[in-house]
Amino acid sequence: MTLSKDMIRNVAIIAHVDHGKTTLVDGLLKQSHTFRDNQAEMQQTLIMDSMDQEHERGITITAKQTCVYYNGYKINIIDTPGHADFSGEVERTLNMADGVFLIVDAQEGPMPQTKFVLSKALDLKLKPVVIINKIDKPAARIEEVLSEVESLFLELATDESQLNYPVYYAIAREGKAGKTTDLDDDLHVIFESIINDIPAPSVDPSAESAQLLVAALAADNYLGKYCIGKIFRGKLKKGQSVKILHNEQAKTAKIDNLFVYKGLAKEEVQEAIAGDIVAVTGVGEANIGDTIATGDNPEALPTIELEAPTLSIYIGPNTSPLKGREGEFTTSRQIAERLERELETNIALKIQPDGLGYKVSGRGELHLSVLIETMRREGYELEAGRPEVVYKEIDGVKCEPIESLTIEVAPEFVGAVSQELGIRKAEMKSQEITSSGATRFVYEISTAALIGLRNSLLTATKGTVIMSSIPSGYRPSEGKYKPERNGALVSFEDGVSTAYALDAAQARGILYIPPQVPVYQGMIVGLSNKKDDLDINICREKQLTNMRTHASDGAIQLTPYTQLSLEQCLDFLLDDELLEVTPKSLRLRKRQLDPIKRKRENRAN
Repeated sequence: MTLSKDMIRNVAIIAHVDHGKTTLVDGLLKQSHTFRDNQAEMQQTLIMDSMDQEHERGITITAKQTCVYYNGYKINIIDTPGHADFSGEVERTLNMADGVFLIVDAQEGPMPQTKFVLSKALDLKLKPVVIINKIDKPAARIEEVLSEVESLFLELATDESQLNYPVYYAIAREGKAGKTTDLDDDLHVIFESIINDIPAPSVDPSAESAQLLVAALAADNYLGKYCIGKIFRGKLKKGQSVKILHNEQAKTAKIDNLFVYKGLAKEEVQEAIAGDIVAVTGVGEANIGDTIATGDNPEALPTIELEAPTLSIYIGPNTSPLKGREGEFTTSRQIAERLERELETNIALKIQPDGLGYKVSGRGELHLSVLIETMRREGYELEAGRPEVVYKEIDGVKCEPIESLTIEVAPEFVGAVSQELGIRKAEMKSQEITSSGATRFVYEISTAALIGLRNSLLTATKGTVIMSSIPSGYRPSEGKYKPERNGALVSFEDGVSTAYALDAAQARGILYIPPQVPVYQGMIVGLSNKKDDLDINICREKQLTNMRTHASDGAIQLTPYTQLSLEQCLDFLLDDELLEVTPKSLRLRKRQLDPIKRKRENRAN
């Protein structure tokens, strides 16, 4: 079947985190008969979330492409992340789309990331379609949300035509949608919207020379590196000689294989036309933002512009006394090679040498912690420092990034939230009571003060807080933010922790380790009740004696230890501390392990 550009639709699904993007794509895949009725995918949810961490965290981390067919039309669908930390994924993949479906939760309404992704889509002149999802929620407030979406478009639209957008209603989880709140039993109105509301690609398939902008990369052990992107002009053919254009430099290559998408799989083709999204091999030197072109005078397409990183973290080889015991890749060279590989696909990252290791800059704590967790699962052993803000000089003034923070809590926790945000010098912009009775705050807060806030608020609100943030510019720096935290309980000898010693130590603070784990001098084993660090012996054995007393014969009853997640460990760190990360363990430690030298350094500072 010969496909014309008018029969192709390229649509990106954009929304705030957890508003139902991936669930809607599930429904489109299943109802377009992309899978056979007996295929396992028909029983799955979140089909597009392929990474283990995506399933565990319940969020989309990387943008993904799929393709379905409906009434003879080929529909390329791009599922994008909803978390602000992965907005680099959104920015690079929107270049492949010609229109967007903006999904908004019928109860929560437009949230910070809704505003961010919509502004990016409107800047690129993409045609928007609004879907009000989850209209079956008990606290759904459909009319209010429609009004809020309208206000958002008025604020962000770059021309008047963008204010004329169609609106649909859906319960994506049940695979239902409609033009009104009286929904149909399937998603056919969404398919019809894609065909009628989303424009065909504005490209030139008859041009003699071809152009493809690389927007994503993938790899497998069989064919190696794939370059993925939309063809903006002409045709690409298997075996064709092409030029890779990068910063006004041109390298010659040859297309070995040419693929288009079909469902979750790739289908090899001999030729692809302008407007289609394809994956090509044989052009291994191409990176995201490069142009693959043909012809005697190949022209580069505009490169993908990205927001600057706001946080950085030190990542280097493990230097603890337990180094090399649990990891497969432990050297500085191996870590450097892995970070260089990450740069190929994770273009929002920046990497610079820093002492024995590297300063890795990204969009936020989650962006960086996902990288560290991924490396850990691949067998890497490393150490990480406290996340630091990336400052920017504007007109000769040192400026720090600030973020717009939205927090939603039950009324009984308003005081706890206000107190925590007051300590962090956040400025309240608005406060309102939602239809569900919760209180919604909007604050302006420095990125530095945002570090560790999520964990503090989860504790203060018994795990009920809903919060999200997006970058909102820069302001002159007011001095380095210093986190408030009690001192650490620090082991002052090497050995194995004992229940007897931990029993005595638990009166001094909160313990982070159980009995019978290896410890070393300078390793942090808990949080002290007092402001200063406390060196303790947690390897002491109970002395044997033939004297029988009530005290000595009493059974030891330890309070369950607190096991910190990777993000909690990073939030815990101060400037003189490091986190040891191995495939099996997370260990907090002091940079200077020797207690005498550490005290001298502290006095000197």
